[in-house]
Amino acid sequence: MAIASLLRRPERTRPTRTLRAGRVAAVLGLALVGALTAAVSLGAVDIPAAEVWSVVARRLTGRPPATGTRDLIVWQLRAPRALLAAVVGAGLGLVGTAVQALVRNPLADPYLLGISSGASLGAVAATVLGVGVGSAVGFTVSAAAFAGALGSFALVWTIARRGGGFSPLRLVLAGIGIGHFLSGFTSYLVLQAGDEQQTRGVLFWLMGSLSGATWSQLALPAAAVVVGLAVLQGRSRALNALLMGDETAASLGVDVARLRRELFVVTSVLTGVLVAVSGAIGFVGLMVPHVCRLLVGGDHRRLLPLSALTGAVLLVVVDTLARTVLDTQEVPIGVVTALIGAPALLYLLDRRMEHHS
Repeated sequence: MAIASLLRRPERTRPTRTLRAGRVAAVLGLALVGALTAAVSLGAVDIPAAEVWSVVARRLTGRPPATGTRDLIVWQLRAPRALLAAVVGAGLGLVGTAVQALVRNPLADPYLLGISSGASLGAVAATVLGVGVGSAVGFTVSAAAFAGALGSFALVWTIARRGGGFSPLRLVLAGIGIGHFLSGFTSYLVLQAGDEQQTRGVLFWLMGSLSGATWSQLALPAAAVVVGLAVLQGRSRALNALLMGDETAASLGVDVARLRRELFVVTSVLTGVLVAVSGAIGFVGLMVPHVCRLLVGGDHRRLLPLSALTGAVLLVVVDTLARTVLDTQEVPIGVVTALIGAPALLYLLDRRMEHHS
């Protein structure tokens, strides 16, 4: 009963002073440019920021690239990875905000609905079973991850809709149940990996990784984030009404059942696309909406775009740390986000229990 009550009741927040959204957006935009520059500059071979921008300018204007390894490092290795981190971070921040409105619970995140578990199962199955050869392996793993996400989405949707209802509690419990069920299969497949190197690779992907990012991987997640933002932004007023309760939202002309269906579809597809290219990166979707609410309040017209910007900045910084904090090896992104996000979650739970005590 205690868990159910926590899932059903939205958090009562105290009035707080908020900043102007335009100023926050400008600061975040500058921070994103700085984070991207640092991400491309720093690494085993440090490259001055001026040289980074020189390489980018030559590439974008069609001038012949400079000879040498630094041009290759900037344009082929680090730039696509930094941009992919920004896209994935923006998507996770956006989905986190939408999911918290969908289930009316501030402790929700993009992976609460079990979609990431399906994506992880698909990717691990493709890796362990050896589907795809040569350069097709990366594409096959991403495709399998997306297919797994859609399969999980279908299962959660079917269970949540049984009996004709579509309540937040039913949706959350269906997602948790399906997520754990699929995670069991994933663990079994990891144990069946053919060799130690393969097992390490699978576990590394499961903890989140952007290594090996290429320009060709950017188009689909970037388009998905842009479309997702546009769709959710168009529902921002309805999201504001939804947070006041189903009856209040319905009295304001919102078709609550239809809105929840739309949110579930958008967040599930977007989560599947993101997990397919990055693995399961936790806590970003949980933390980012709370940070943005503290800055600009709870109006989704401002909250959604600023959550996308904040998520982009956060994941670019985290990915840079994951790449550079150790000289000998790269740390999975999920490890870094967990070290940051777990204390944040405990703080939120503590505040949550205070409201119910």
